[in-house]
Amino acid sequence: MTYGFTTLDTIVVVAYLLAIVVFGILRGGKQASARDYFLGAGAIPWLVVCFSVVAAETSALTFISIPGLAYMSDLGFLQVAFGYLLGRIVVAFLFLPAFYKGELSTAYAFLEARFGRRTRRFASVVFLLTRIAADGVRLFATAIPVKLVLNLDYPTAILLLALVALLYTYFGGLRGVLWVDALQMVVYLGGALAAAFVLITRAGGWDAAFQLAQTAGKFKVFSSGTGQGFFQAPYTLVAGLAGGALLSMASHGTDQLVVQRLLAAKSLPASRKALIGSGVVIVFQFALFLLVGLLLYGYYGGRTPAELGLQRSDEIFPRFIVEGLPPGVGGFIMAGLFAAALSTVAGSMSSMSSSTVLDLLGSSRKENSTAERELKISRGVTILWAGLLVLSAIFFMNTTATVVELALSIASFTYGGLLGTFLLGMLIPRVQEREALAAFAAGILVMVLVISLKLVAWTWYTAMGVIVALCVGVALSFMRGSRPPGRPGGS
Repeated sequence: MTYGFTTLDTIVVVAYLLAIVVFGILRGGKQASARDYFLGAGAIPWLVVCFSVVAAETSALTFISIPGLAYMSDLGFLQVAFGYLLGRIVVAFLFLPAFYKGELSTAYAFLEARFGRRTRRFASVVFLLTRIAADGVRLFATAIPVKLVLNLDYPTAILLLALVALLYTYFGGLRGVLWVDALQMVVYLGGALAAAFVLITRAGGWDAAFQLAQTAGKFKVFSSGTGQGFFQAPYTLVAGLAGGALLSMASHGTDQLVVQRLLAAKSLPASRKALIGSGVVIVFQFALFLLVGLLLYGYYGGRTPAELGLQRSDEIFPRFIVEGLPPGVGGFIMAGLFAAALSTVAGSMSSMSSSTVLDLLGSSRKENSTAERELKISRGVTILWAGLLVLSAIFFMNTTATVVELALSIASFTYGGLLGTFLLGMLIPRVQEREALAAFAAGILVMVLVISLKLVAWTWYTAMGVIVALCVGVALSFMRGSRPPGRPGGS
């Protein structure tokens, strides 16, 4: 049975978008300073932080690209998800105690305290460049179903989504973003469950729904990579666990998008519960979206995207949402897709603004600057980054790569060097600022070469960057000899 996107579906989507803008503004309350605007006064319940972390990292990529990935392959991506959980446990007990010492306002404030101001600024610039590219891809990914549903061109769809996210980020600050994220996680998981239920019902039960996928061997989770190069197979047990763990350590221990949320929790124990809890949720979430992909494989009879009249596997789930769901249900699931997307876009605006204001502009603020003026500047910077996100998304419109792998690959250019630098600061006391900066730069430069030449699969990117940064930093510290370290904090 084939449906279309009806007027009722459109009403559901529009009502949802309006509702979250109002909810975000109301929950955000009144901010008195830039610190309130970016840190939420450090009084957010841990469960809200947990859901917000999951929502921020999910985006539309998980919603549409992970089902497409399972449709074209199997459940091997779950190996990466298990690695994500392991990485969060390490961050919870190694990174978070360091972040909660003193009054750190961003992840990169730790680097200034350990090495000096130049390291903090360099890390912030790297974060901003990485985030604007990776989240530009995520924003574009959300425009795919918007284009299909509303018959808009991509630039218009991108602009519409960015505007909605900007409204509640601008007025609600981080508090508004976190509470909206928590709500949106419930909505998009509910949407995925509803889609799975409809697919199973249409097929006549669980066994019938998965029969074709099972025959095609798509329930395979663990792989040794036999027959492929060890470093060329992305979804093997070793690559998934090690690569996923290191990627999660980088994204949740050094990326301001997530660290900003963790610092908003009431205490270190609350932050730990939020982080590890998010790892458990993310495993369930990836399993759910992968299973949706297998259900779609059975629903469409295993036909390729080209045979379905589509250009890419990322369009398969949006196609089903538009054509295969009863009136009202399609609107609810589309709202879930928007929820996944907007949580990342809004979080990106807030985190990039906080890093710009607190890391780059913080030391140049005038002594007589008022809290009201700083809040005004912070909101202005948020508008600036919103505009740049739109331009970034438009730039990636013509990509032919699977968007989830593209976004993760972009982050991997810098994640290895960034994580390696944090580990040098936490584990190797003898390393000084110059050595840390050289290690950071070396990690990035080597990864540009590795990724450009496609020497290894994307799950190994972060690991290679970390190894290079650690080796360079330690080697340079021993080459320096026993000279006493300089005083950190210089510019």
